[in-house]
Amino acid sequence: MSSDATSETVVAVLGLGEAGSALAGDLVRAGATVRGYDPAPVPLPEGVREARSEADAVTGAHLVLSVNSASAAHDALRAGARAASPTAVWADLNTASPGAKRALAAIAAAHGPMFADVAIMAPVPGRGLRVPMLACGPGAARTAELLVPLGASVGTVEGGPGAAAERKLLRSVFFKGLAAAVVEALAAGRAAGCEDWLRENIAAELGRAGAATVDRLVEGTHRHAVRRTSEMAAATEMLRELGVEPAVSAASRDLLARLAADESRSHGGS
Repeated sequence: MSSDATSETVVAVLGLGEAGSALAGDLVRAGATVRGYDPAPVPLPEGVREARSEADAVTGAHLVLSVNSASAAHDALRAGARAASPTAVWADLNTASPGAKRALAAIAAAHGPMFADVAIMAPVPGRGLRVPMLACGPGAARTAELLVPLGASVGTVEGGPGAAAERKLLRSVFFKGLAAAVVEALAAGRAAGCEDWLRENIAAELGRAGAATVDRLVEGTHRHAVRRTSEMAAATEMLRELGVEPAVSAASRDLLARLAADESRSHGGS
């Protein structure tokens, strides 16, 4: 898209926190006209036009990026949807459950704008508009059509609103769960006086990970659930002795115990 064409793209950014400000600033630099609104007194990125309300920001916009918070997303949509053009897209970029995204889509459908569930798949700081995004819902293709020429990375996935959020949160179960396990393990290693050794061990294991690692982890967890339940029970007890709350370790123990019980029942055990 030429600079003349991009200058005709009007984007409303609702929520000018760290992520919203980064996206808004990059959109301005890419040649879009950007209106920003945040109910809190925050500095506007250079070139972003200040709006007085959600409705003011949305009026005449081709695309609305709701980047406030999941708790504020419903109110923002209700406040601005009636002012949106029927051909505009309301893209919700907040992290929320698939059910919450479907509820937002229903509100949008009742008031006019097309809705897109957009999942931000990596941290925005340092990437800005180049952050990988997945979009689904009736406004997904239009969101990509408007943002990709401005330098964004937007992929679309099949399914109604909630499908993109579902994929993001499924990844979060792994990535955030892994991060929590590492944090807990290093806290215990620090308390035991061997944090450096454990950090090197974790780094080495992650460095060796590959496609086969997933199969090995899943198969081994099911096959050795009984033994590993005892192992994680011992680990949980050790962390308590070290004065570290074993949140992840206890959850692992309980998951393994459930798997062991399921395996016993499937083989006719008591």
